[in-house]
Amino acid sequence: MQIIIAGLLLAVMFPASAAAQGLSSLPDYRPDQQVSGVLRSRGNDQMTALMKRWENGFRKYQPGIQFADTLNGTASGMYGLEMRTADVAVMGRPINPYERYGSYERSWVYPVEIEVATGSFETPHKSPAYAIFVHKDNPLTKLTVKELDGIFGAERGGGWKALTWDTNAARTSAQNIRTWGQLGVAGPLADKPIHVYGAPLLGAGSITYFQSKVFDGGAMWNEDLREYEDRKQMIADLRRDPYGIAYTALGYRTAGVKPVALADTSAGPFVELSRKSVTDRSYPLSRPVYLVYTIDNEKS
Repeated sequence: MQIIIAGLLLAVMFPASAAAQGLSSLPDYRPDQQVSGVLRSRGNDQMTALMKRWENGFRKYQPGIQFADTLNGTASGMYGLEMRTADVAVMGRPINPYERYGSYERSWVYPVEIEVATGSFETPHKSPAYAIFVHKDNPLTKLTVKELDGIFGAERGGGWKALTWDTNAARTSAQNIRTWGQLGVAGPLADKPIHVYGAPLLGAGSITYFQSKVFDGGAMWNEDLREYEDRKQMIADLRRDPYGIAYTALGYRTAGVKPVALADTSAGPFVELSRKSVTDRSYPLSRPVYLVYTIDNEKS
């Protein structure tokens, strides 16, 4: 019954999310049955208010449903599915491979991961789009996702697609970008090393989406990555480093750094990070948020 309730909840939510995402052609939810019971959710604490809005809307169609939300952080969501203490995982990032395996091991059925909304424009901790910052005096104005891979990534044998290791995501060290001249920057910066700043590699929320989007599911980072738990300190250090580049939320921007425009490919278009480009997801590093559920296998 919980799976039916979860599916009905998603059916109600999609029209609400559709208006913001330009998906107005989706049909409105019209219940063909009434259900009752308790739907348990665990996961992202930053989505508490959003979940309440969805739940209140759902009760207008299904008043017999009660909700039990325990939102203590994204990592707790998939653990709740694995341990059968949750029916829905509320996720501010994509599922990690090991989380997929834990859920799969439970029932021999893959978890169902559905994008339900877009993360924030610039607010830290709310699945914000990633800005790519450089020093304010750096002449660089734009980058492609492939160039970001060259800068932040390293040689790898492949990347994860759910629980499948995809060797098509492999690349060699020849594709590394380690100096500014490799990006077409001329003048004094041309032969200077690129200093790479980012989140701690143990911080799953920060790195999972970046690895999925930029590294094509790979996990090999620039060997000289400077890891920062404190993003304000990271940007403060970048202000003093003309050779630096960082990824983080736009909300950490200060006067000494600037964001660059991004494109999925060299053909463009190169898109600046703005509220509009995040809402319509034309900005390449806009981040989705997800609801995840697992269909139990009767043989498990």
